[in-house]
Amino acid sequence: MSTATAFARSRWLTPGLLLALTAIPIAAGLARLIWLATGEVRPDSARFADMPLPLVLHILSIIVFGILGAFQVTPALRRRWPRWHRIAGRIVVVAGTVAAFTGLWMTLNYAGGVNDGPALFVLRLVFGSAMAACLLLGLDAIRRRKFIEHGAWMLRAYAIGMGAGTQVLTFIPWLLLIGPTDEDSRAVLMGAGWVINIVIAELIIRRPTHASRPQTARNPF
Repeated sequence: MSTATAFARSRWLTPGLLLALTAIPIAAGLARLIWLATGEVRPDSARFADMPLPLVLHILSIIVFGILGAFQVTPALRRRWPRWHRIAGRIVVVAGTVAAFTGLWMTLNYAGGVNDGPALFVLRLVFGSAMAACLLLGLDAIRRRKFIEHGAWMLRAYAIGMGAGTQVLTFIPWLLLIGPTDEDSRAVLMGAGWVINIVIAELIIRRPTHASRPQTARNPF
């Protein structure tokens, strides 16, 4: 394999892994939309039946945010297609903002699901608010032409938004080794998914090659 071929393949590795991570929650969201569209009332979706619009907006926006955002975080793709990056970035910001605020609205207004206790309620408010704040700070940074700062805030927002994908990975070992979750274990496992993503994002942001770049460099996100 030539060096050029290896580089071309590595360019798609990050978005490929991120898309794989989001595949299960995206599939679950689409299935829920199908149930709502067909009028099928399932135990885990009955609480959405009277007012489904916030849920529909949340699912559609997080799908757009997850798919387009996977390509936004790849430096090689940003450099190769800067115009596409700018256009897609605007869509990502809008989709992420809708996802964050509809998520907060649903937390405050929908009844909790099975084993959704007070701890998980607080976690959803904290991380949903943090995602919205990261997006707003990212917009403020790009307005001030602080491109590296903008990229850092957007990466944090993406990490929080894609917590559902990592939560699948935190739940699988528990379900296989221990069994069904209760309120406390469900909150811990879901919180762990968000925390893992944020830690990874911070490690990327704070690595020397990222932190040492001048703020006036080309927009990294």
